[in-house]
Amino acid sequence: MKIIICGAGKVGTSISKHLVLQKNDVTVIDQSSDLINELKEKVDLKTIVGSASNPSVLKNAGAEEADMIIAVTLHDEINMVACQMAHTFFKIPRKIARLRSEDFLNPIWRDLYNADNMPIDLIISPELEVAKSIERQLKAPGAYDVVPFVNDEIELLSLVIDENCPLIDTNLISIHELFQENNNKEKDLRASIIGIDREENLFIPKKKDILQKGDFVYILVDKNHVKRTMNAFGLNDKPIKKIIIVGGGNIGFNLAKDIETLHSDISVSIIESNNERAKFIADQLNNTLVLNGDGLDQNILDEANIKDANMVLALTNDDETNIIISAVARKNKCQSLILVNNSEYNRLKDVLGISKIIDPRMITVSKILKHIHKGRIESVYSISNNQAEIIHAQVLKSSKLLNKLIKDAELPVGMRIGLMKKENKIIIPDKNTIVEEKDEILFICMTDDLKKAEDLFKIREAF
Repeated sequence: MKIIICGAGKVGTSISKHLVLQKNDVTVIDQSSDLINELKEKVDLKTIVGSASNPSVLKNAGAEEADMIIAVTLHDEINMVACQMAHTFFKIPRKIARLRSEDFLNPIWRDLYNADNMPIDLIISPELEVAKSIERQLKAPGAYDVVPFVNDEIELLSLVIDENCPLIDTNLISIHELFQENNNKEKDLRASIIGIDREENLFIPKKKDILQKGDFVYILVDKNHVKRTMNAFGLNDKPIKKIIIVGGGNIGFNLAKDIETLHSDISVSIIESNNERAKFIADQLNNTLVLNGDGLDQNILDEANIKDANMVLALTNDDETNIIISAVARKNKCQSLILVNNSEYNRLKDVLGISKIIDPRMITVSKILKHIHKGRIESVYSISNNQAEIIHAQVLKSSKLLNKLIKDAELPVGMRIGLMKKENKIIIPDKNTIVEEKDEILFICMTDDLKKAEDLFKIREAF
């Protein structure tokens, strides 16, 4: 597939790396020669220095033969115009744009984005996606992330194995047996460990592999069994009842709106340093306490009643400020979740004593990658800095897996099926499970084997 990426920033670089690994023909455009040169040192691809809103630049990038354009520059207007040029002059079939302005994302303008007006097929808003991601985590406060699949019937849990986990030094065979034991008269805990990230190296675990302290574990689980799964890993955190958000920007504001709509039992306070912004969000929210002040000021935190808070969310635009807020939260014996734009801070999380870090770049990349696959790919989530994808696919008549036992399916080494939905039931498949038409399959696939996995499912179709 021939893809043009507009923007060589963190998101554009991450997407281009991923797509090149999948053997796509990728060209990246950016006005900054420094960013372009930096990208060329990391990835073997075609690059052009120039504005993506300029038709001649798009033409030089091969727009006449392109299958898709992904506009992720720092400027909404350039992203919108690039998609317009791609549609009007080059008839590029698929157009994706990142938009950040609240005004452009206002639902009253939704009719603007169509073929007759502004031809954008998919709009990605990092702020909205991050807000949704944080809201999901409130349902399972001990998890690092919670990602829904199959109409929210299955969830991907990301957990860190700490010293309190009773499964440390336990191999996967024993864990699987534990999951299947009768527990409070409930049999068959439908949870499957599909990936382990150990010291930034992701691998698909074998039966004899053991869990170690510090492992970052990915588990696919039946939504109805999330609480039992968390308990099995020693994560018995109390439900979130009160949170303090420091930073009333797009993320903090949209998160508060989501909580008011979906979690009426959670009390929310926002601390915003800009007086005009504080007044604006106070007018827009119904049940949220909005305080104008410095999130590092203990008096403001006391006014927000931090002593009763379960979690402090540091969502300002400054990474260093967020890190300091995390330290203040720890001083007040409160969990913290912080927003960081510099991924290097992920490596320092434990040293800095940070409870959780959320990376907008990875959330945005995962959202975009979902829409690059074709056919019966229903959802995709990129994990561990693009080392693998969690994929939800439906079995078609054309699939090479159809009517085969899993043990006979010749799955790639870098692919593992986690859960299946078969005849409206969530199951953990074994080697003798037969793959049938319309089965919903959730699997992990290492980036190097994505092409082989797609070939098995026959999920990539021509545009």
